[in-house]
Amino acid sequence: MTAEKDFTTGTSYNSQNWVKYTKHDYAIFNPWHTWIEYINRLLGALAGLAVLIMAFLSLKYWRENKKITLLSWLSVFLMGFQGWLGATVVYSVLSPVKITIHMVMALVIVALILYLLHISKAKSKTQISLKSFRSLAVFAVIFTLIQIVLGTQVRQFVDEQIKLLGYNTPEQWLSKPSVIFYIHRSFSILVLVLNLLIWWQNRKLKLGFNKVNWILVLIGLEIITGIAMYNFDFPALSQPLHLVIASLLFGVQFYVLLEALRAPIRIKSL
Repeated sequence: MTAEKDFTTGTSYNSQNWVKYTKHDYAIFNPWHTWIEYINRLLGALAGLAVLIMAFLSLKYWRENKKITLLSWLSVFLMGFQGWLGATVVYSVLSPVKITIHMVMALVIVALILYLLHISKAKSKTQISLKSFRSLAVFAVIFTLIQIVLGTQVRQFVDEQIKLLGYNTPEQWLSKPSVIFYIHRSFSILVLVLNLLIWWQNRKLKLGFNKVNWILVLIGLEIITGIAMYNFDFPALSQPLHLVIASLLFGVQFYVLLEALRAPIRIKSL
């Protein structure tokens, strides 16, 4: 029970001062939710510890490259902020806006750590022409980020359908999908075409970015898990795999972009 407003207590109980607390229904125990939340917090703590160790090790780069040290400690701050965001997601009972912000912040941290990994390596001496390739890589990262944000909204819609229809009716969760679902599904075609164009340009010009092949593999797996969820009524682990693959895709794309930005340009028409 919870009080709707402030009141002065008396000698007798007045039921009008209290209402049932329905924000969190602790009477319903779901072991899957409990394990997912526990594993999420455990992995988050391990990730935070790894980032903290990285930050301490970055101190040796202070004289050589202060950017590495400063960004390493920024990543520690962002990990703490991400933990706080995760708590607000739980307290809000999975607010769609907060879920999206939480997901985007995770990708920001991934991008920052990949950037740190990239700048800590020696500069490449390869002389290649990259102007249009860089532009395409930038758009690919942006489009994937947009697609992930759309995906979080679809996931929230599915969660709402689960609350209404129950866990035993997966065939009905997307029987009447929202407009966001159709946008998310159609936008995936644009993401695929753009990355195929990047792959073709990398192959034609022999630019040597081998991780572009990984991107196509990840997109293929992402499409397969998406089709499985919609057409085969959410097989086991299809939802978390879809999300994990999307995060890996963003990370690989961002790293390819960093490689392209770091490689020197030789003036040549593309």
